[in-house]
Amino acid sequence: MTRARGIPASRRKRKKVLKLAKGYWGMRKNAIKIARNQVRRALKASYRGRKERKREFRSLWIMRINAAVRNYDLSYSDFIHGLNLAKVELDRKMLAELAVADPSGFSAIVDKAKSALASIN
Repeated sequence: MTRARGIPASRRKRKKVLKLAKGYWGMRKNAIKIARNQVRRALKASYRGRKERKREFRSLWIMRINAAVRNYDLSYSDFIHGLNLAKVELDRKMLAELAVADPSGFSAIVDKAKSALASIN
């Protein structure tokens, strides 16, 4: 019986790594040891980046809402507190979109939050 060698499988593994390393600079694209390390780092960074993107967008929405609410003599935290008291269930993404795209609709929401805050004081 002939001896089975693992060449096809290991070649496939190497080609998979080198395909992921396509476009890298220097030996990072064709030396398997270096490419493996670089691909591992890149995959780790992209995983981390997918989590960070969510945080960055939330902070962007908060900044936009804060900037829009300041025009109505209200702070961001008071605005969110007023929305919770008024039982308005809009997420920050929608509030930021309203603040940018529909200022009149946003002012109605701000008025609701203000009236809810006034009723508690």
